[in-house]
Amino acid sequence: MSTIPSLAVTMGDPAGIGSEIILKALADDSLKKKCSLMVIGNRQLLQTTYELLLQKSQLTETDLVDPQTLSVLDLPCNGTVNLGYGDAVSGGFSFACLEKAIALTLEGKFQGIVTAPIAKSLWKAAGHEYPGQTEVLAQRAGVDKFGMMFVGKSPYTGWELRSLLATTHIPLADVPQVLTPELMTWKLNLLIECLKQDFGLHHPQIAIAGLNPHSGESGQLGREEQDWLLNWLKQAQTDYPQTKLMGLIPPDTMWVKPGQAWYGNFEDDLNTADAYLALYHDQGLIPVKLMAFEQAINTTIGLPFIRTSPDHGTAFDIAGLGIANASSMKAAIELAIQISNRRLNKWTMDNKQ
Repeated sequence: MSTIPSLAVTMGDPAGIGSEIILKALADDSLKKKCSLMVIGNRQLLQTTYELLLQKSQLTETDLVDPQTLSVLDLPCNGTVNLGYGDAVSGGFSFACLEKAIALTLEGKFQGIVTAPIAKSLWKAAGHEYPGQTEVLAQRAGVDKFGMMFVGKSPYTGWELRSLLATTHIPLADVPQVLTPELMTWKLNLLIECLKQDFGLHHPQIAIAGLNPHSGESGQLGREEQDWLLNWLKQAQTDYPQTKLMGLIPPDTMWVKPGQAWYGNFEDDLNTADAYLALYHDQGLIPVKLMAFEQAINTTIGLPFIRTSPDHGTAFDIAGLGIANASSMKAAIELAIQISNRRLNKWTMDNKQ
């Protein structure tokens, strides 16, 4: 087994900013020393973006990696791609990139995948009916218990935010039906195992949100907390003695301490959690994106391999202008390296015993 991790980086939708943020992120030579990277995409599309950015923007050759120096697994693009104008061609190509990266990773070529942004509507236009990349990864990997966790390190304080979603890409009206004690238990299991395996936190502190405003306020603003969530939490606190579970925290106040820790306006004894369990998509992602839009990383937990991704979209409106921020893509690669190294070190130690 290699002493440095091997990662696949998918191009995402080639009509969006995926190529630009890859070219910017991989311009950092230090990444090449930390891991072996292969871009799953199309070298000519990367080259076209590279030349356009040098001609039409203020970027210079020091801001971008030359695509000719990259390791690229070339996939055919059956049609014309126009930056800023995604369609079924670009959507189909982004799906093909993800499928290829998954197949090679399952074969053992890579320890993990870093995915550039895709457009779900264009996947649909290309005939691929999936809510997002997370669900494709889980299906191809043959797992039915997985989660979307978001990680971000504050550029102001260095404090690390971790937030897991209990439910993901479903309508808000469906959340009370989908959210069950069984779902909460296996999401909590995934989170505790991830914190232990990938972040070295063996006795974590986890904050768990309520579902309703003010966590239901004793049933006045919703019954889910009184009917089962509080009983579930009490049982979980007994079942996980090595983990401190705090909740059910009113959703509007759960993010106050993380906000203070992120921006630095807090006392030294601020009692933040190691991770936050939000019960539905926007409950977890509005605060994450408010604090960490340029730093947050989406990582899929529960897979047999590592997957990270920038926590932003294709940004068709700015594609080709040279102004896309590559911070989240670079952070996604760095996190994949960090997790890979931790797992490789554990594998090495286990096999020495």
